[in-house]
Amino acid sequence: MSAHAEPHDDHHGHDHPLAEIVHSGRPGYYEIMETAVRELLVERRLIGADEIRRQIEVLDSRTPALGARVVARAWVDPDFKERLLADGRTACEELGISFYDDTGLIVLENTDRVHNLIVCTLCSCYPRPVLGLPPDWYKLKPYRARAVREPRAVLAEFGTVIPDDVEIRVSDSTAMVRFLVLPRRPAGTDGWGEEELAALVTRDTMIGVAPVALPIAGADR
Repeated sequence: MSAHAEPHDDHHGHDHPLAEIVHSGRPGYYEIMETAVRELLVERRLIGADEIRRQIEVLDSRTPALGARVVARAWVDPDFKERLLADGRTACEELGISFYDDTGLIVLENTDRVHNLIVCTLCSCYPRPVLGLPPDWYKLKPYRARAVREPRAVLAEFGTVIPDDVEIRVSDSTAMVRFLVLPRRPAGTDGWGEEELAALVTRDTMIGVAPVALPIAGADR
């Protein structure tokens, strides 16, 4: 699977309801496969239950709150932002966010002219060290296929309407390179502290399926 960050044809007409992207509630292909492989490895004593538990604890400690800290710091610190865009992994490590694998991290900045969207077309590669586990819809074939083929339509189904004059770039993750979106800072947040800003940043904004928005109460801040 090769990484790319280039525009794809994105037309408006589509007959694919959002229901094709959301999870049905039944165990998915990867969940079933993971269970089977895990049980086989334990049965053959290639990995122990304690080691699996430790790895699960590491994964459980990773949540989108880590990525939100990174985004908020980039919004308030131009020098950090420059380092983040140059080398995402190293910049995250500055904030004490460790990487438990050998993956690199490329951070893509949304602007008023470019909107970035992340996908993994062949499996579900995802920036887990900074976002935790991916949502179920990210792993499903409809999202993985349609995000590349018709990104504008997919975004619209998430409630994100991208103007025609804004370029959509879809980046395909690999086993060694993961992507994170640096969303646009919302207007009206001048003077906000990092914690306040981080509270606005969600998992979906860092995948690229939603913009950062002020809460209703924040409008009167």
